Amino acid sequence: MNGRPLDFGAFSFRLVMGLLGLAAVTLLIMPTLVVVIVSFTNSFSLRFPPPGYSLRWYAALGDAWQLQFAAWNSFTVALWTTVLAIILGVAASLGIARSPKWTAKVLDSVFMSPLVLPALAYGLAALMLFSLVGWSISPVTLIIGHTVVCVPYVIRTTVAALAQLDTVLLESSASLGASRFYTFRRITLPLIRPGILAGAFIAFMSSFDNVPVSLFLRDARTDMLPIRMWQDLEGKLDVTIAAVSGAMIALTIVALVVMERLTGLSRRIR
Repeated sequence: MNGRPLDFGAFSFRLVMGLLGLAAVTLLIMPTLVVVIVSFTNSFSLRFPPPGYSLRWYAALGDAWQLQFAAWNSFTVALWTTVLAIILGVAASLGIARSPKWTAKVLDSVFMSPLVLPALAYGLAALMLFSLVGWSISPVTLIIGHTVVCVPYVIRTTVAALAQLDTVLLESSASLGASRFYTFRRITLPLIRPGILAGAFIAFMSSFDNVPVSLFLRDARTDMLPIRMWQDLEGKLDVTIAAVSGAMIALTIVALVVMERLTGLSRRIR
């Protein structure tokens, strides 16, 4: 035979890694598929496979006012958290992205620390801190708690965008007499906007679906959707929760596709 001999070692390695990857993807996707399938059941209990299929539980979401109230609270908190995370994250990124000082590296580690700490430990620590300073639990403390854990996402994607920014453009703008604010508004911001939007999307989804921090910092006025779903599953196994989960999965997929088209999200989070 002419040509390169078959490398059985490389082939077997690729085969094994491919099978392991397929098994991992299957294990990750199957629970989601089960939830989606169960959400279309026509029975009054969570059974798989369903005895029949219907949209009755999706229609029932229109009368589930507790879930609607919790969903609106989660959306509002996530929106304010995202706004604050963008402001703080972009400001921090501009300060640490290209700085050669050791303090910039220290600050970067400090900003990333909420992603390393156990979420439950952070939620309890935040509750203790607010109690020590005399702040009662309120929507404001909940937003602050969410912001701390969401800012790192904005910083990471924005720093990645700043690393790809050509410094010649900034130097040319300065040499032509433009101020720093004008350069930021007309050159830097448009070029790093995809990174900011990618971080904002991740921050919003992280805040909307956050359980550990919300568990410690919420009150009766801020009943959050993930916690409401958890409580309903513990208390009565309501099939409506499966419909809520199906709706959230569909909205998340649509949002991911839109953000991928707008910002190249998969490239920003590598």
